[in-house]
Amino acid sequence: MSGTDVGLALAVFLACTVEAVEALTIVLAVGITRSWRSTFVGIGAAVILLGGVTAALGPALTALPLDVLRVAVGGLLLVFGLQWLRKAILRASGHKALHDEREIYERELSAARAAGRPAGRIDPYSFTISFKGVFLEGLEVIFIVLTFGANQHRVGLAAAAAGVAVALVVIAGVAIHAPLARVPENTMKFAVGVMLTSFGTFWGAEGAGAHWPGGDAALLAVIAGILLCALAAVAVMRGRRAAVSSEVVAEA
Repeated sequence: MSGTDVGLALAVFLACTVEAVEALTIVLAVGITRSWRSTFVGIGAAVILLGGVTAALGPALTALPLDVLRVAVGGLLLVFGLQWLRKAILRASGHKALHDEREIYERELSAARAAGRPAGRIDPYSFTISFKGVFLEGLEVIFIVLTFGANQHRVGLAAAAAGVAVALVVIAGVAIHAPLARVPENTMKFAVGVMLTSFGTFWGAEGAGAHWPGGDAALLAVIAGILLCALAAVAVMRGRRAAVSSEVVAEA
């Protein structure tokens, strides 16, 4: 297995772990509060629909010429990765609240209780919330697996990394019967943002005809460069926030 394959598997694993943790929080909230039957039906419906999306998108992506595929995948990963990285930088610098899975879980519990008592064999609220949560998070998992896998012709490796991530989260959730609040999700999102942005930059440039010095080894330099830029952005924004806070205190 090459270094690029290891990086691919790691990026997919971390990203899919984050998505699975967020889906688990929603599922647990409605299942525990309202109806497990309806929750499982919603999960099943979402999984079936996700299977159809995968069957439709997978062949379409792999049929593209390699250079076109790399430009398309690189652009998509850049858009996706920069969104993750922007939010991660804002959280790390104190400009945005840290992602708190326990707080989200409590909020979902309150919303489920406020929706009234379940009526009938299938509770519409439990079905809808579980379906939406699993489907939306699952779409991101599919996007990550297909874009990473198709570009390197390693869909199997990407799918295996995603499968391991989802399985570990599900097993942990069943074991503790609570949201995985101790997972370092903010750090993982920062790492995923760096990885997605790096792969997007690397593959997009290759698809456009650029030749990286050292071939695939240059990816490590790209990752290091983007990580340093992100950390520098965090430091600058923290400094500005501290300066503004000091000015406010001085004026008071």
